[in-house]
Amino acid sequence: MSGILYLIPSPLGENEPQEVIPAPVFELLPKLQHFVVEELRTVRRYLSRAGLKGKIAELNLYELNEHTLQKDVESYIQILKDGNDVGLISEAGLPAVADPGALLVELAHKNDIEVRPFVGPSSLMLALMASGLNGQCFAFTGYLPVKPDERRAKIKTIEKVSMQLKQSQIVIETPYRNDQLFADLLAVCGPKTRICVAADITLPTQFIKTKSVAQWKSNPVTIGKRPCVFVLLA
Repeated sequence: MSGILYLIPSPLGENEPQEVIPAPVFELLPKLQHFVVEELRTVRRYLSRAGLKGKIAELNLYELNEHTLQKDVESYIQILKDGNDVGLISEAGLPAVADPGALLVELAHKNDIEVRPFVGPSSLMLALMASGLNGQCFAFTGYLPVKPDERRAKIKTIEKVSMQLKQSQIVIETPYRNDQLFADLLAVCGPKTRICVAADITLPTQFIKTKSVAQWKSNPVTIGKRPCVFVLLA
């Protein structure tokens, strides 16, 4: 009988896990010996703070990130087929959402392996919740192109879609490019388009504000190199 693939949420920053992770997760963690993780160092620190301090060396940790080969992901499925439960932990708060862990979940379904998701923090949904923008119709656009001309063209496209569908567009960026993206959003979008900037969600330094492009231009902010979600509604 195959094991179960558990999708385990993680904190969005350096706050204590107990502040954002539900109790059932802490009850599950000591029962698992196998974890597929996006980043070893971060997960070791998380598991230690979640009650497994001193036991990390006894665990089997396997990496799954953008550099992981398909054959390695497939080998993780064999661990489940052998009857072992496995916990999937990402850097993104929720596994398999804007996260390479989705590959393992896809393979689990193809191999008729049970998948059990646990509740946890999603920066995307928390940003949308707090934005005051349309939560009935929205799309996660993800990362925009790196090249400035292509990025601005994409912004024009998603603003047009947002206006046509009255649809909130959720966008993320690598932290060191936050301010470049924000500058392009303000340069390209119309003055009445509303943009929510949601940075350091759930952390003491949390910043969440929604303003029109015209208002942001009158009251500019520097986001800096911190996790940030942008929500746009034309």
